Amino acid sequence: MLIDVKAPELSESVQSGSLLEWRKQPGDFVRRDEPLTDLETDKVILEVAAPVSGVLAEICLPAGSEVKAGDVLARIEASESMPLSAPEVSAAPVASAVQAPAASAPVQPARAPAPAPTVPETALFTPPAPALAPVQPAKTPAPCAPCAPERGERRVQMTRLRQRIAERLKEAQNTAAMLTTFNEINMQPVMDLRARYQERFQKEHGVKLGFMSFFTKAVCQALKVYTLVNASIDGRDVVYHDYYDIGMAVSSERGLVVPIMRNADKMSFAEIEKRIADFGRRANSLELTLEEMEGGTFTISNGGIFGSLLSTPILNPPQSGVLGLHKIQERPIAENGQVVIRPMMYVALSYDHRIIDGREAVSFLKAVKDALEDPARLLLEL
Repeated sequence: MLIDVKAPELSESVQSGSLLEWRKQPGDFVRRDEPLTDLETDKVILEVAAPVSGVLAEICLPAGSEVKAGDVLARIEASESMPLSAPEVSAAPVASAVQAPAASAPVQPARAPAPAPTVPETALFTPPAPALAPVQPAKTPAPCAPCAPERGERRVQMTRLRQRIAERLKEAQNTAAMLTTFNEINMQPVMDLRARYQERFQKEHGVKLGFMSFFTKAVCQALKVYTLVNASIDGRDVVYHDYYDIGMAVSSERGLVVPIMRNADKMSFAEIEKRIADFGRRANSLELTLEEMEGGTFTISNGGIFGSLLSTPILNPPQSGVLGLHKIQERPIAENGQVVIRPMMYVALSYDHRIIDGREAVSFLKAVKDALEDPARLLLEL
């Protein structure tokens, strides 16, 4: 009995996807739940698995096809047992290394070597030297043309995810009145706190205490004070959000994805660190779901892990704010009238100037800075 392999259900915000390469070909035996191909949407890549065991009878849509939920992609001839393979054809016998000698011509008796001539005879009968060909004048070689460097080109279609990233970034530039404000944070207090409790924290929770949990806590605390930074525009309305769903920009092999950490303000440091580690792992293994990518009221992007010292992050519509983190670098600063070396980080807040004024944006970023430079305030919610 033929069973249809259909495209999986998609979310309301995703209408279609592109079919990637098939992992099986017609005639191959497949087991139930074995991956057959992948469906790439503008947010995630969904795995298409075999609904039953059997032989892949037909591929209805080739790789690269645009498909919608419920489209028939292939058909499987259902069977619980693998069909017997055809008997192998025996190869022709290989000749043995030791064989009987082939028939040959009769062996002639060896002749005795002729006596070598004496020296006078050799001089007497020396053959004349062969005539030499006339010497031709040497030709001057033609100058070698310089080897032209290879100038090849390749044209590769953008993935659906990359196309969607491009569309959303351009949409943000075209619709929002984006502006960026900067500050710098002395990371020494956080680094001292991490060093003091890292071993105990890791033993207790099974995950390292990183910087992102501190920034997430500081951001949520500041968003509760400066509510417009957590708001968004819908037509002529400003939508205020009384929840704090923080997007975490994660770089994967297929591009930038932003899974959402929902109700981040209610999560502990350990819960935040575990969730971030899980996002990173599943982003590279293409296991993030559509639901985990939708929504979000604010985004944190950490370009510092790649060595960036300063950047202007782009908004993730319809959000009105995004915080860019950068590399921690030791720099001389003035502290209590003296020049000291401290681990400093530049931070950048890009915001939608249509609803967020400069004063509110600068104050928000200053609140994040103050919380990181005195991390006890995060625990006391001050």
